[in-house]
Parts: sequence; structure tokens; C-alpha cells
Amino acid sequence: MNVGIDITSTIYNRGVSRYTMNLVRGLLKEPELTLTLYGSSLRKRQQLLDIASQLKAETGAKAETVIQSYPPSLYNFLWNKLHFPKIRSSMPKIDLFHSWDWLQPPDRDLPLVSTIHDLAILKYPATAHPKIVAMHQQSWKVLKERKALIIAVSRATKRDVVELLGIPEVYVKVVHEALPIEVQRVSSSITDEQLTQISAKLKLDRPFILFVGNREPRKNLKNLIHAWLPLQADLDLIIAGESGWDETQSKEYQQLSVHLRFLGRVTDQELSVLYSEAAVFTYPSLYEGFGLPILEAFYHGTPVVTSAVSSMPEVAGNAAELVDPLSVDSIRQGIETILNETEEEQKKRLQRMIIRQQMFNWPSVIRETISVYKKALQFSQEK
Repeated sequence: MNVGIDITSTIYNRGVSRYTMNLVRGLLKEPELTLTLYGSSLRKRQQLLDIASQLKAETGAKAETVIQSYPPSLYNFLWNKLHFPKIRSSMPKIDLFHSWDWLQPPDRDLPLVSTIHDLAILKYPATAHPKIVAMHQQSWKVLKERKALIIAVSRATKRDVVELLGIPEVYVKVVHEALPIEVQRVSSSITDEQLTQISAKLKLDRPFILFVGNREPRKNLKNLIHAWLPLQADLDLIIAGESGWDETQSKEYQQLSVHLRFLGRVTDQELSVLYSEAAVFTYPSLYEGFGLPILEAFYHGTPVVTSAVSSMPEVAGNAAELVDPLSVDSIRQGIETILNETEEEQKKRLQRMIIRQQMFNWPSVIRETISVYKKALQFSQEK
């Protein structure tokens, strides 16, 4: 199989970026595949070229690279309005194309596979600019019309794709994500001296509860904060992530307690230290496509409180305390359950966390993704 794969998302430094990096890294090692790395960016074309070179150097693979210098907005017009240029004009040997759900090439005879991580912009429209929503909707329309195979990163996302996009279930395959290798690399590279320096810089001198993520309404920080308030005499609440547009931006929350700390965006090294030093990782989100921070906390040996809704039980299983995110009392009870565990209970939870985290691994992701490619080719031959 000769597969073209869009690596444009790698330049955005998001969860989808690491998914794409790790997926391509694994696919490049597969002898039954010939990969062509495709991307396009006006301002970051060289960065895409560097990423492609890095991936090939890491794996020792020989793969063709096609990096264009057009912005997404131009491709949106060319591909969706003029149906030009065909992607096979620059990659004539490919048998299928693995896109991301931002843009789809206009080649109607080209089998398509696309990964959808979540449909948050449909469930929570305020999370995205209307132009971005419109581009995604156009992309989803093309995927549905072309009977593309969709990779959903969780069963919860599959349900959303079927229900919200109207794509028949037969075209949606679940392939779970896994912990990015970058998380492991950063964690293993931190020295004792760096750990001490970062802990001092972040003033980690009291036990703390940790939340990681952008501050937007679906992350449910308001309920988390109110669940934590009765515990503040003994525990800080540290929120690491970019500021957004939820209630916590107000002066009321900024000045609520000296033990409520908003760190903003942190480095990968700082994030690793926060995970490893936290007493509890809390993730009471209302909606997630997968919930990768749960696996990150498990990897660092930190117990998790998360929501019993959306994809989170699917990822956390029996290794986390599952709570009702709409109930402040339920969130607090989940935190207190972990804090009050005996040493023997802590050991058993750690064992469950290790087992759970190892269930989601890149060899499985690669194997299942190749299976989707084969199914896409089979479906195209049956049309």
C-alpha cells in the first residue's frame, strides 16, 4: 500500500499534533506500507519540512515528502469551490489518502481515511471561530459524500460522528489514542537537579490537586473549584493551561483564594513535574473526545478523579474515581476517597493505573490503523 498522509497538524502544538507525529512515526516502520508525507503552510512550510525530515531520520525510513506553501484558507477555496488541484497530481502513486478533518482533497476517485478526535465545536460552538466551524462542516460533508472511512479515537466520539454527522456506523472505526512517546521522553530526561529547580520555580511547597487543560466552559472548572474550596487548608489547587473564556477569568475567581493558582501555559518539563508531584489529578470535564491527560497522569503514577460521562470512563476504566461532573459534592467525594486511601489501597490503585495505561499503546494503534486502510481500499473496490 502506498499511503499519503497529511502531517500539516504537526505544526500547531496541540494534542492532534502529537497524535499525528506518533502515528506517522509508527507507520514509517511498517514494511507493508510506502508512506508519502504531505503538508501545506504558507508561513510554516520550513517547519513542516523539518518535521518530515526528523520523522524519517528517527525511523530510518525512506518516504517521499510533498510540502506545499498554501494556507488552509486558500486550499479551502481551491479544493471545495474549484475542485483543484488534485492531490494525485503531486502524489501520483498513492492508493489512498489519510487526511485530518480540516480539509479534504478533491480527488473523487481517491479512497479517503480521516481521523476525527472530537466534535466539541458542534457541542460547544463558542469554542471556535465561525469560519473554522464552517470549514470543518464542509470537510465533514465531503467525508460523508465520499463514503470515507472515519477513525474515531473513542467509542464516545464514534457515537457523536454517527449521531451528529449522520455518517453510517459501518464507515466509522474506533482506534483509541495512546500516550505520546514525547511524554515518556521528557519524563525520563528530567534530572533530580531539574526537578528541584522546577519545584522551586513553581512553588510546589504544599500538597496540591492538579488540573491540566485550556480554561473553557466544558472543562467544568467552576464545579472543580467549589468542590476543592473546603479542602484548601490542606491542599492547593493548581490549574495549568491557557486562559480561555470560562468563569475563572473573572476577578472573583482570580482572587478567590491564595491557594487557587493559575499557572497558564507551562513547559513540557514543568508539566511532567506537576503530574508527578500532584496528590490527585482532577479532570471533571463535561466532554472529551478521548481524554489524554488521564493517561498522562497514570503514566506519572498520579491518581485520577474524572467524569463518568463522554469518553472518560472508556479511558480511565477502574483505575480512576469516576464522578458526576455536575455535582460539586460528587467531585469532592472523589477527591477525598483518593486522599483517604490506605497504603494497601494506594498500591492496588497504582497497579490498575499501570495496567490501564499500557492497554493504550502505539503498536495497537498502528496495527488497527492499517486495518482501516485495508478496509477503505476494499470498500472503494466494491463501489
